[in-house]
Amino acid sequence: MKVDIGIDEKTRGEIAEGLSRLLADTYSLYLKTHNFHWNVTGPMFQTLHLMFETQYNELALAVDLIAERIRALGFPAPGTYSEFAKLSAIEETPGVPKAEEMIRLLVQGQETVARTARSIFSVVDQANDEPTADLLTQRLQVHEKTAWMLRSLLEE
Repeated sequence: MKVDIGIDEKTRGEIAEGLSRLLADTYSLYLKTHNFHWNVTGPMFQTLHLMFETQYNELALAVDLIAERIRALGFPAPGTYSEFAKLSAIEETPGVPKAEEMIRLLVQGQETVARTARSIFSVVDQANDEPTADLLTQRLQVHEKTAWMLRSLLEE
């Protein structure tokens, strides 16, 4: 059945493509954060283990919201590792870095997701796509705040 929500198909496709990149970045950051939660060691173990758990749980909920918005726009959501690898700007981290490097990598990941979310706004605004704009605003708030909190752990 044809999707008729007041946004033409071409524009919906552009928005869905941007959201697919956001989904891939979010899922990649989820996986990285979960990996670091499992493997963190050192004097900040307890703090980081719990912080990373809170963060990956939030990201797990976010991927569902993003994928459902893509579907509401009438397009399939990517859902495989190979699709995410092609779409994501977040690179995998080989091995198990030290705790401080984990924090740096997660700051970079949070900032990458924020930049991806921000990059979609122009087409979303032109289309008067308020539901997607609201989703992007919420994601930006989370990622910018989380990046700040992680960065604060690196300050001396």
